Parts: sequence; C-alpha cells; structure tokens
Amino acid sequence: MLPSPVPPAPAEAAPSDSALRRALRRARDGAVLDVTEAAVLLAARGEHLDALLAAAATVRDAGLVDAGRPGVVTYSRKVFIPLTRLCRDRCHYCTFVTVPGRLDSLFLERDEVVEIARQGAAQGCKEALFTLGDRPEDRWPQAQEWLEARGYGSTLEYVRACAIAVLEETGLLPHLNPGVMSWEELTRLKPVAPSMGMMLETTATRLWSEKGGPHYGSPDKEPAVRLRALTEAGRVGVPFTTGILIGIGESRTERAESIFAIRSASRASGHIQEVIVQNFRAKPDTAMANDPDADLDDLAATIAVTRLVLGPKMRVQAPPNLVGDEFALMLRAGIDDWGGVSPVTPDHVNPERPWPAIDELAARSAESGFQLRERLTVYPKYVLAGSPWIDTRLHAHVAALADPETGLANEAAVVQGLPWQEPDGGFESSGRTDLHSSIDTTGRTDDRRGDFASVYGDWDELRAELADQRARAPERVSGDVKAGLSLAASDPAALLDPAHHDVAMAVLTAEGPALAELLRLADDVRRQVNGEDVTYVVNRNINFSNVCYVGCRFCAFAQRERDADAYRLSLPEIASRAVEAARDGATEVCIQGGIDPKLPVSFYADLVRAVREAVPGMHVHAFSPMEIVSAAAKAGVSIREWLTELKAAGLGSIPGTAAEILDDEVRWVLTKGKLPASQWIEVVSTAHELGIPSSSTMMYGHVDSPRHWLGHLRTLAEVQDRTGGFTEFVPLPFVHHNAPIYLAGLARPGPTERDNRAVHAFARLALHGRIDHVQCSWVKLGDSVAADILRGGADDMGGTLMEETISRMAGSENGSERSVEELTAIAAAAGRPVRQRSTTYTEPVRRLMPSLLPLTPA
Repeated sequence: MLPSPVPPAPAEAAPSDSALRRALRRARDGAVLDVTEAAVLLAARGEHLDALLAAAATVRDAGLVDAGRPGVVTYSRKVFIPLTRLCRDRCHYCTFVTVPGRLDSLFLERDEVVEIARQGAAQGCKEALFTLGDRPEDRWPQAQEWLEARGYGSTLEYVRACAIAVLEETGLLPHLNPGVMSWEELTRLKPVAPSMGMMLETTATRLWSEKGGPHYGSPDKEPAVRLRALTEAGRVGVPFTTGILIGIGESRTERAESIFAIRSASRASGHIQEVIVQNFRAKPDTAMANDPDADLDDLAATIAVTRLVLGPKMRVQAPPNLVGDEFALMLRAGIDDWGGVSPVTPDHVNPERPWPAIDELAARSAESGFQLRERLTVYPKYVLAGSPWIDTRLHAHVAALADPETGLANEAAVVQGLPWQEPDGGFESSGRTDLHSSIDTTGRTDDRRGDFASVYGDWDELRAELADQRARAPERVSGDVKAGLSLAASDPAALLDPAHHDVAMAVLTAEGPALAELLRLADDVRRQVNGEDVTYVVNRNINFSNVCYVGCRFCAFAQRERDADAYRLSLPEIASRAVEAARDGATEVCIQGGIDPKLPVSFYADLVRAVREAVPGMHVHAFSPMEIVSAAAKAGVSIREWLTELKAAGLGSIPGTAAEILDDEVRWVLTKGKLPASQWIEVVSTAHELGIPSSSTMMYGHVDSPRHWLGHLRTLAEVQDRTGGFTEFVPLPFVHHNAPIYLAGLARPGPTERDNRAVHAFARLALHGRIDHVQCSWVKLGDSVAADILRGGADDMGGTLMEETISRMAGSENGSERSVEELTAIAAAAGRPVRQRSTTYTEPVRRLMPSLLPLTPA
C-alpha cells in the first residue's frame, strides 16, 4: 500500500518584485520584520537572494563583534550516543527510529554508553550528544521491561543515570535530546547536563493533524506540545538548542511563523542558545523517500531570514554534512556555527551523510574568511554566566573544559572524569546575615538586584503576552449580587460551584452596601465556626538564604550571590536563632529560603534535625512546595520520598506558599521559572497524604483579576476535599514597592482596600466547611487594616514572626515583628480577645526549653 501523500502546502503566490525590494530595503535598514515580510524574503532568489544574504551576514558579523569573537565560526567536538532507536512517534521521514524486532538490544547498556564517551575523550571530544526516541516505553512494552529489569522506571531516569556516568567516568559534557519534556522532567535533568535540545521543526499544525502529513500519528510532534516544552525549558533555565526543519510540506508563511515562535520563546526567557536551520533530505525506506530534497538556495534564504528575525545575538547553525559543498553559501547566509562534528561516531540520524573532517571544515571556513574555533555543548554566554544557567554540580565539569576568558572550549584541556555528586555538609554563614534586623534600619542596598535587565526575561515580550491575556479575558460578569449574597447566607460553600460562577463573581466584586453585607455574613460564619477569639502563634521566621536564580518577577527578596544584600546562614546559626526564639516563648519556627544552587541536598533534613535537637518539641514549619520540588529533583528522588525523609527528620508541617495564583496563565507572567500549578498541587497533596499538614495561601493584586481568585479558591477546595490537610487560608496582598514586575511597569500597586476586605470575607464563606481558619497578614496589611479584616471574617493574625525579611525587602512598611501585646492591641481594635495557638490549631501550647545554650553563629 502506497503511503498517503504529504498534504500540499496552502496556495501561496510568488511575491512581486516590488514586494521583495521593499522587504529587502527594510532588512538592510535594520527594521523589525513581521511574519508577512519574512515570508516574502523566503522567496528571494538570484540578485534578491544575494542582497538578502548580504543583509543577514552584516547582522551576523555585528553579533560576533559584540560577542568578542569577530570572524569566528564555531563547532562542538562530540560523540553521538544513540541511547535507543525506539520511539512512540512515527515521523514519515525518519530512519533513525525502528521497531524492537530489528534491534539486537533495545537500549545501549550503560557500559556501552561510557565506552563511546571514553573513545571520544581520547580523541579530544568534549560533548556527549544523547539522541533517542520520545518515551519508547509508552509504545513498546519490551522497552518498559528492559528498563525495569535494570531498575529504571522510565527512559528519562535511564538518561539521567547514563549522563552522570559519562560525567564521572569520562568528563564529557552531556547534551540531552530526549524529546518533549515537562517542567518537572527538565528540572530533574538540569543537574546532569549543561544543555539540552529539541527541534521545534514546524508550527504548521496541519502537517501533524492531517493524514499523510509528515508528523501524522506522532503525539510529540503536535506543534502546541513542542512549543510548550520549549517554553518550559526557559522556565527551568536550561540553555536550549532548537530549530526548524524545512522542505517537509510547509508553506513560506508557516515557515516564517515557526521562526517567529522561536523568537518569542527566546525573548521570554533568554534560554535559546542556538537555532538550527535544517534541510529535509529524503531517505530510502521511509514514507517520504520520493519527496524532493529541500533546495539549498531555499535553505540559504531561510538561514538569512532566521538571522534577520532572531538578530545578532542568536547563534544560527546549519549541519555541515547536509549542505553538500555549499559551505560558503551557508556562511554568506549568516550562520556562525557548524554544530556538533564527531571524529569518532557517525551521524546516526543521517548515516548516509558523514560529517566532514574537522580540518576540512576549518579549511572551508577559512576560504570564506572565518576562523574555526571549538566551543562546548553549552555556548559561551551561559558558560561565563554560570548560575542560574548551569547547575552548581556541573560548574567544575564545565570549568575544566572551558576557556575562562572567552567561554569557548579550551582545546588543550585534558578530558577526564570528575565526581558529579556534590560533597555532603553545610557551609559557613556569609554575606549580610543581619539583614533580618538591619532591613528595618539601614534598609536594602538597592531597590533591585544587579541582573534586573536579564534574569526576568524580556519585559517587552512579557508586556505583549499580558496584553494578549487581558484582551482574551471575558467581560466583567453582570451576575445578580443580591442572588449571590442570598446564596452566601444559605449555603456559602456553594459559591465555589461552577454553576454559580456569575453570582459568585458578583459577590467577590461587590462594593458599597453589598460589600458591607458580604463582610457581615462572613463575620457571622466566623463567629459560628471559631467564636470570638483571635488566635496567633508565637513563632520566628528564619530565611536561611536569599540567594536564588529562579527569577520570580514579583520577588524582591532573591539576590545573586555577589549582590550586596545576599547572605546564607549556617546550620549552627539557624539552630541558634531557634534557641533564641524558644527563650522568647516561640513554639514554631517558619523556615524558608531561596533556591540556592550551593545548598547540598542533605541541607534540608539536616536543618530540621538541627532545630529539633536544639529545641526539642519546636514545631518546624518549613519549605515551600517550590523548595521541595527543587530539592527532590536535585536529589534525584520522588516528592514522596523527599517528604518522607523530611518527616522522619522532624518536619511538622509545610507552608503553602509558592502558590501565588494557581492558574498558569497568571503564574507564567508572575513567576517565570516557578513550579506549575499542577506541581504545587502534587506537593501539598502528597504532604497531606503523608500526614504533613500545610497552610494554603493566595497572593493577589498584581497581574491577576477576581476571576483568578475564584479559580484559585476552587482549586484549594478540591485539594481539601481529597486530603483535608490545609490548616488555614492566608490571603497575601501583593507588596509592590520593590517588586521587579512593578518596577517594570507591568503590575498594579497591590490590591485596593476593597479587594483586601472582599477577598478575606469571600474566602471565609466560600471555604466554609472545608478550611476553618482565615488569617490576615499584619506584615502586609498593617495594623489598622488588619483590625478591619478581623471584623469581616478573619479569625487569625498569624505569628509574631520576630524577624520578617521577605515582605520588608519588597517594601512593606509594617515592620518585621509584633509582640504579643501589639497583636492583642490589633485584636482589641476589632473588639475581640486573643488566644495563643499551636501551628496546627489543634495541639496544646506549652513552653519549650532549649537543650542547647544559644550557639555562637558560624
């Protein structure tokens, strides 16, 4: 049976000579091209093509000058490791993928992987390119059996193990191409590979969805799926290689759209290290064996347009074994990289087309006036930047092979294995360790961290994304507020039923007399559930490090290691602060910190043990879901395993922070690289299942809207219905003053007073019967507003805190601690008595006696 033909590209008239001249003029003038102009330029041939290549080369040359390497074209000396040729996809042009019956072994054994890498090291190679099919175990039971027989639950687990073996036994740097990956999977693999990659190929959905299309029947080739993976790589901060495949049936416009999609992803996160423009070459024994090869002039035009669209800072590559003798043409078109070339292994994806010898490639480059220089798998920009792009455990491996001045490869480096697992143990206190107290006196050094312009992504791209979201948002609902208040009075929890969405929104956005009625109803329910007492916990916040490179755009607490306000606390210092807290009557320490790349994996459990040994009975309320996910990934264990270890060490509960808004539309504007909503839900749900309770939170008043608040509360209710593990709900008003997203002009200056009252009151009603306690944050609201909130549904004031750095770094003006007497005064202003509570509201409160004298800070 003959294969179905590739769906023809949509009819596209050749552009007129005047359209080409106009687009070329704009390209020469440095104008920003749009998709239509890019598609026109893709049709350039003859003298127009020559003009196009000249414009692109000019842009390329400017970029090389700016990078400090004018006239240099790079390559990576590598070995190709075909870990498995099995795949769940069925691309119609691929000869790499096969079926189990045609393979002697379904995967390379670990020893075979290391031997290939060892041969490469002996030849001076520095990159180990792992290429494999997407999730073969999903299609082939034999693949799952092979993995399980060797103790691996998935292909990606095996990839991770093999990458570590290569690092430790050979010193080559892994570059991983396992296909589509999630945020969690990328996080798990980042510590074992300085770079990863996945070709976007095309954004033309019809080539995937229509029978006969080159990607038909291949779940991982859906453009939306691949774009999501590309975006996730940026959120995790992985230096990433991507590219397009031309000549597979796409139109010029579809090709241009693919280039612009890559540009958008790159601008958002800055993680795209190179873009490959690859030409289709027909292969025998494939469904597309009789399709024509992509024309090399077409390839040159596409490279040139890619260069113009992506700009001088992007590295653009053409595989040298797929361009025939047209090396000069590709260099004229604007490439500055030849990709990976191996003196040891063949190109297993294109075995019929051997790589040129490196000396030949150097000679061909020299003929066009370029010097060939070796780079590493990760590009110089990221080598020189180090964290956050390269995981701490890889710093020594990369440094051993890199030229410290240029970030290119040190061609004289000895390639040898180095230990990968970080040493156990802690570290000394360092930096501005008095920030918890001096923040209230001398304040922060600067209003923003030193890498403000780069760490958060492209602000203009983010502004456009936010505008698009707002344009797509539904109009403000016109629900009946009276009907909503009636429902709130008779069945308050029903406000979260999607069937009552409109009236719930009317209540949540109520003003004037309707708002007053909302507050009254909420306070009646509070009185019914909790009585008149306003509760509080005597606690101390301890933020053990503010070094963090995640790049959350709302966070003013995180610092780079070299910033003036950065600090780390040693375990003895943390234990000493717990002892001080106990002497002041604390029953809880609330411990959180930045995602500090230098924390050893043992730090978290050691911290819990140190506190519990110093103050037996102290409740350790510690580690946000973001910290838990990051630490578990770093340790290479599941979230459940990690939490089980922490519980055994003495962890009492976890804060439900890092929730922000549990809607990824908002999260990816607000947080860039933080865990997705589904991951947050997984962490708290797993904790609850293990008997570890948590608080729940919502940060509001930034780039969100009331519909997001309602959705967030629904999500919390769904989790609580399953697990029953939330102890309280804590609305957290956005503190804007020093928040990066506010300084960039994207966020509102926090919620209004109406918003604050409505959110607390609505939460009291909507969560009735699920979460009994609603807390008001005096550190964010201030004493007066906190007292008002206590008259409208809240029953708890949180803790004394003793030290509070996160909100103060953001510009909160309400101090860092409150005494019991001051909390009593806030409650009295609301006409209410106070009562001390435990962290979980259920345990008896007793005075704790430290087993240690206050320790001398390390």
